[in-house]
Amino acid sequence: MVNEDVLALVNKGEMLPLMEEFYTIQGEGFHKGTAAYFIRVGGCDVGCHWCDVKESWNAETHPPTKIDGIAEKAAKYSDTIVVTGGEPLTWDMGPITKALKAKNLQTHIETSGAYKLSGEWDWICLSPKKNKLPFGEIYDKAHELKVIVYNKHDLIFAEEQATLTNKDCILYLQPEWSVKDKVVPLIVDYVMQNPKWKVSLQTHKYLNIP
Repeated sequence: MVNEDVLALVNKGEMLPLMEEFYTIQGEGFHKGTAAYFIRVGGCDVGCHWCDVKESWNAETHPPTKIDGIAEKAAKYSDTIVVTGGEPLTWDMGPITKALKAKNLQTHIETSGAYKLSGEWDWICLSPKKNKLPFGEIYDKAHELKVIVYNKHDLIFAEEQATLTNKDCILYLQPEWSVKDKVVPLIVDYVMQNPKWKVSLQTHKYLNIP
């Protein structure tokens, strides 16, 4: 049970339920192939049935951790920091990005956009989900839109979401890993017919790295 003082700090974003942190190669989207330090924050109620990190959903199973310590450790590994989840925007991201920026680090976020955008970001990867659609201004600020494709109906959803983004947003379709053999040909054909889209693959899984 988290005491009230700690809970207050979590609610202010001065502590975060930290699931894991690790240095690896970014496997997806625009920055794939580049070294980055990942901060995975617990807590998500979007509930994607194919989520491959369902252990991140319950924030109470992950220890509240002071953001200054998180930023200090991150700075030892990389100048590019990716905050992911779970759904990181469940929490106020202002304090953690301020701490990272104080160390001259590049801040990236991977989010469904289901909650109000907070924090100062150099790169926003918006990966919208049907269960809980993106909220507010994030469409205008997203640098890339990454739609996970589980079946052909997700292509319709992708087009609907693309109409809401800003003109500079890069559009990606990414096969859901468990059905990749089925949907990759579908995505390839679709991108060839609709070249405004690009294919994103979970290359870290092919490389067998986190």
